[in-house]
Amino acid sequence: MGLLSDEARAFLQKPLLARMSTIDEQGYPHTVPVWFKLDGDDIVIIATRDTRKVGHIARNPKGAVAVGGDSGDGGGYLLKGEFSVEEDPGLYWMKTLTYHYEDEEQAAKDVAAWSDLDMIVIRLKIRKVIKVA
Repeated sequence: MGLLSDEARAFLQKPLLARMSTIDEQGYPHTVPVWFKLDGDDIVIIATRDTRKVGHIARNPKGAVAVGGDSGDGGGYLLKGEFSVEEDPGLYWMKTLTYHYEDEEQAAKDVAAWSDLDMIVIRLKIRKVIKVA
């Protein structure tokens, strides 16, 4: 069994907004809201290639994703590990995440609008899981 319990996996299947933290040039956390999806034992996030977080990952891959903790979430998880950047052939992950978070009509509009962007995948290899009460 991986680092994720069945309870954590079930929680991470929900379309909750996550907060992704990378380390900036001065060594400070840079935290932004992101959509995510669980892929096996990894967290997958989509972004355009020109975002700050992608540059931060190139300099220092260590970071974290926090999910939950909002009113009514029933707690949450802090997932620490290393980020990597990879291509998104056929925009598979962009489409998957968009349809996971939006209703079908809005997702179709956004997929069409974003298809010309330089979209990439950010993958978090989870090394530590902390349950947040």
